[in-house]
Amino acid sequence: MQVVGIQVSAERAGKAGFTVEFVGAEGEVVTVTCPQDAEASLNRLNAVARAKDILSAALEADETALDASGQPHPSGAARDPLPNARTAHDTGTMEEQLDEGLEDTFPASDPVSIASSAIAKGNSRR
Repeated sequence: MQVVGIQVSAERAGKAGFTVEFVGAEGEVVTVTCPQDAEASLNRLNAVARAKDILSAALEADETALDASGQPHPSGAARDPLPNARTAHDTGTMEEQLDEGLEDTFPASDPVSIASSAIAKGNSRR
């Protein structure tokens, strides 16, 4: 991937951290979320360096990961997907996940109000 652009976005005005997007020449985008540290020292200037550190650690962890046979994973090897409630036919867990998702999106799930509380002011010339 040839990086042609980097975009840094503040999360909650930087209080929650920063999101760094590395944009490639072919349109690919790698997004790294950098949470704010306890000292609140993360800022726009050092967020890119922190994102690079996170990516380096992830690549290093991937290279040293071992599969069940004790052999390193070949680079780019497809891994088995993690089990989920749908494939396990666990209806109880699926219901819990649905309820949690609905609670998390509650304000957005309210219908839009059609009524307006604004009073139109006429332009009368008497």
